[in-house]
Amino acid sequence: MRSLERHRDVGAYALGVLDEAEAFRFEDHLMECPQCAAQVTEFGPTARQLMLYRRSTPRFVHPMAQPGPRLLDRLMGELVHRHRARRRRFLYGLAASVVLAVAGPGLMAYAGHEEPTARVTAATDPKTGVWAQVTTEDGYSGSRMRLEVKDGSGPHSCRLVVIGNDGSEQVVSGWKVAAHDTGMTTTTAGSTMHPDEIARYEVRTADGQPLVSLDAG
Repeated sequence: MRSLERHRDVGAYALGVLDEAEAFRFEDHLMECPQCAAQVTEFGPTARQLMLYRRSTPRFVHPMAQPGPRLLDRLMGELVHRHRARRRRFLYGLAASVVLAVAGPGLMAYAGHEEPTARVTAATDPKTGVWAQVTTEDGYSGSRMRLEVKDGSGPHSCRLVVIGNDGSEQVVSGWKVAAHDTGMTTTTAGSTMHPDEIARYEVRTADGQPLVSLDAG
């Protein structure tokens, strides 16, 4: 399947309507596509709402009923709308910052504008020898993250997993590690969880083996 078609599968994957083979192939694509990884996290709230709906569905509704193509199209449309709304908020914020800068330091002090504080956490696993550092900033709809990893235990594919205070998990980024790789791997990611909602971060292999765990602090 072409890469463009893989991008279009992000909604179906997040909602769990791909068959096992297609889901496996999409996960391989997810390891090399930060854009799709970020969009999967965007679908997190929608997927949770659908799960709650399924649990509350009356018994006379067939239990294997799944969202149809029209529902997926509407959800993709909603995602595009959210991205556009986020871009408008960013532009409004940029315009406001320009006005404050022109108005002078007096108005800046009155407005009480403060840059978001980044949270940094780092750890080294004594068994695997993997070191990682995560820098997290609060955003409009969740968190922005920068991950730095030193991992000489390859070759394997890796994932950054965000674990919430409620025990929920989100895969927010993926990458590959070559054999005997002693360099630094840096990647960015985004989560629908805000920093205060995050309990810890875990770097795992694609088959779920833990490499290093970092407390959110």
